[in-house]
Amino acid sequence: MTDLLIRPARLTDIGVILALLANDTLGQTREVVGETVDAGYIDAFNAIARDENQHLMVAEADGRVVGTFQLSYLPGLSHQGAWRAQIEAVRVATDLRGQGLGRQMMIWAIEAAQARGCRMVQLTSHKTRHDAHRFYESLGFARSHAGFKRVL
Repeated sequence: MTDLLIRPARLTDIGVILALLANDTLGQTREVVGETVDAGYIDAFNAIARDENQHLMVAEADGRVVGTFQLSYLPGLSHQGAWRAQIEAVRVATDLRGQGLGRQMMIWAIEAAQARGCRMVQLTSHKTRHDAHRFYESLGFARSHAGFKRVL
């Protein structure tokens, strides 16, 4: 494996990103992957691309997109007006897991948040993703909160 290039996603990457998002037990039930890309995905991609506080990233190795994540910058009054970074939708290609690519992606995201002046990095992970929880803890993340979601 060559060095990992982490770069902003391009619209031409969307099919691979969707395949990565759909390639697990939870993602299979919520993503639609096919010959054509649903307009909702295109609209979301364009909204992310227009927002300076949103970054959809891909990790590329040997010319192949092998991972993805979204990094969002959030202002807040809490913690004396601290900015925080939210990391979402972290995925690595199944055949390359366990090789340190996810760690490289997360370190890149944490360093980008620090460079942006964020005082905190946060993420959520589904309660059934036990391997992911151990991975995030190995990077210094603490299980400090209970998360709640409501589907609308």
